[in-house]
Amino acid sequence: MNVKRGIVVSHMAMNEWGAGMVVAVADGRATIQFSDGIIRKIAASHYTTLQPADPASYLPPPECDPIVKKVRAVRKSVKKIKEPVV
Repeated sequence: MNVKRGIVVSHMAMNEWGAGMVVAVADGRATIQFSDGIIRKIAASHYTTLQPADPASYLPPPECDPIVKKVRAVRKSVKKIKEPVV
């Protein structure tokens, strides 16, 4: 299959992903935004698992606030210095 930016595809083994739009093709892989809201990168060696899909079947994910990851607090260890015994 000829994969290029802007086409709509579906993954034969992963129907639950829905249809996906190719948003970029570079470095031997395609970046595809699927209808389930996840962007996946598919290697060129796996293009055979993709098939053309009806453009009307692609439903872009609903716009939502970006997901903010929680940042864990980093503890700095304090080096204890032994005082000389006098």
